[in-house]
Amino acid sequence: MKEAKAMAYVNMYGVLGTLENLCAVDDTAKSILAELKKPVSLCFSVKNGPCCTFHFTARGCAMTEGDEGCTAKMQFGSPEAFNALIDSAKPGIPVKNPVQVLTFLMGPFTRLTDRLTQLLRPDPEAIKDRAFFEESTILTLYTISGAISALANHDSISRISAGYTVDGEISLGIRDCAAVTILVKDHRFTTVKKPSAKPRAIMEFATIDLAAGLFAGKVSTINEMCKGTIYLRGMISMLDNVNRILDRVSVYLG
Repeated sequence: MKEAKAMAYVNMYGVLGTLENLCAVDDTAKSILAELKKPVSLCFSVKNGPCCTFHFTARGCAMTEGDEGCTAKMQFGSPEAFNALIDSAKPGIPVKNPVQVLTFLMGPFTRLTDRLTQLLRPDPEAIKDRAFFEESTILTLYTISGAISALANHDSISRISAGYTVDGEISLGIRDCAAVTILVKDHRFTTVKKPSAKPRAIMEFATIDLAAGLFAGKVSTINEMCKGTIYLRGMISMLDNVNRILDRVSVYLG
């Protein structure tokens, strides 16, 4: 069962957080940003939930916690209200620069999130294109990594696994394609979308095709571990706990 507050954090840090990566690698997203006449920093503030600002320029997107530096702000009265933005495009209440909020939200922002949806929930025909398939898989890795920390910190079931996880860096990635770091400190998780300098534990998928199969639930994790195509090293207990949280990720993002 999903918890509304945890879902709000997954939507903020997992789904919308992937806009950073989308704008860095996707030609369609880059063309949308190129149309911006001036930078826009849009904050989503959720009562009893997350608050983050997305800074859009013609060069890309960066996400920061809090509302510092925002040029426009939209407030949501509850996690459920914010989740409705993601699920059914129902906006919150503009509380700063409402004209910019609505203009940007209904224009470039919607076009970017539509493109992100195309890649994270791809049409079977679309993924026959190899470049699209690879981009979709890598962006899915970033979404999942953001969701891991969101759930470890806010989902009641995932927090049990987080409570057993020792401090350190966990490297999660696809060989020769992409890697992220899950930082664990005092049982709190933080996702950093770059390789770990000093991983205490490593989980690496041998190929992008394998990663795609695992993300889609079409491949057996146990079988691949036995074959050695999922490389595990270091503090295995950390990886066991991450795997348990991944089970919850599939519930929230499935």
